[in-house]
Amino acid sequence: MKVLIVDDSAFMRKMISDFLHGFQGIEVIGTAKNGREALNLVEKLSPDVVTMDVEMPVMDGMAALKEIMDKFPRPVIMLSSTTQSGAESTIRALETGAVDFVAKPSGSISLDLHKIRDELREKVLQSKNAKIFMPLDPKKNQDIPQIFEKYSKISTVREKNPSFDSGIRHYDPVVCIGTSTGGPRALQRVLPALPSELNAPIFIVQHMPIGFTASLADRLNKMSRIQVKEAADGEKAEKGTAYIAPGGSHLTVIQKGTSLYVRVEETPIRNGHRPSVDVLFESLSKIEHYRNIAVIMTGMGSDGTKGLSILKDKGNTHSIAESEQTSVVFGMPKSAIGAELIDSIDHVDHIAEKIMHYIQS
Repeated sequence: MKVLIVDDSAFMRKMISDFLHGFQGIEVIGTAKNGREALNLVEKLSPDVVTMDVEMPVMDGMAALKEIMDKFPRPVIMLSSTTQSGAESTIRALETGAVDFVAKPSGSISLDLHKIRDELREKVLQSKNAKIFMPLDPKKNQDIPQIFEKYSKISTVREKNPSFDSGIRHYDPVVCIGTSTGGPRALQRVLPALPSELNAPIFIVQHMPIGFTASLADRLNKMSRIQVKEAADGEKAEKGTAYIAPGGSHLTVIQKGTSLYVRVEETPIRNGHRPSVDVLFESLSKIEHYRNIAVIMTGMGSDGTKGLSILKDKGNTHSIAESEQTSVVFGMPKSAIGAELIDSIDHVDHIAEKIMHYIQS
C-alpha cells in the first residue's frame, strides 16, 4: 500500500512518515511540501492514498485536492486544524471528494502528533478500499431528488413488517441517523431532500472530533429546507429540526411528559467513539409512545448494530441501511444488514424518500 504525504512542515512530514511507513504493509513512497509538488508526485508515483495538509504555500490542500479528484481520483485524507476556518475547510474538502480527515491535536505544527497516530493509521488502511465519488456542488441542489410535492399529496402503501406492531402506527415518528466515514457527503444527499414541514425531529450521530460538527451543521442547514443545528444540552426537540451530536460528546434523548429533550453527555467512549450511534439508539429505546425510523449509513466498523438490535426488539422501529453501491465504506451498514436488523437497503439518493414513506406509513 503506497502512501504520499503532503505537508509544508518538515517535522510533520517526518512524524507522519514514521507513523505510517512499515505499518501493516504501508510504504511511504514520497513526501511533498506543497500542493504543486503533490500533483507532480501523484502523477509520477501513483500512490494508493494521499495524506494532505490543508494550509500550505504555493498551492494549498484544497486546491490540490480539487486537481487530484479531477485528474487522478484516489483516496485523500485531510489533516486539519480545529480552528473555525480549519473546520470549515475540512467540510468543504469532504464535499470536494476527500474520503476522511484527521484533526491535528494542536495546530498546524503539532508536537503532540502521537495522539492521533492510531487514528491516522486506521484511516489510511481503511481508505485504500473506500469508494471514490466525484465532488458535490452544494450550490446546485437540483440533482438531489426532490420529494416535497409527492409527500404532500399522497399517502404511501404500508409495507409488511413482522417486527412492527400495527397498534403503534398512530404514535409520533422520530428519525435517528448514524454514520461515519463518508457521512457528511451522505447527509448532504439526504437532509436537503426532506420537506420543510417534516413531521418528526431528527437525531444524528456523525463520528467527528470536537470542533467540526458546528461547521457541518451550519453547512447542512444552508442546504436544507429543514433546520439543522448542533445539538445543545437540555433543548426541547422540535419537529422539522435535525440535531447533530457535538463532536466529542454523546447525544441521547429523554422524555418529559409527552415531549422529547436533548441530552449531551461526556460519558465513557463506546466502540471507540464519542459520539456513538449505539448510545443514541439505546436512549431512544427507552422512549414510550413514539415510533422510530432508524438509518445507518456509510462508515467503518459496526457502531449502531447493537443499539439497533435493542430498538428492533422493542418492536416500534423501521430500519434503513445505505446500499453498498453508494457507501464510501460499507462497514456500519453491512454489520446491521448481517445481523438481520434492516427492513430496507437503499441508494443514498432514495433514503429521504424511504424515511418519508415510513413516517407516513
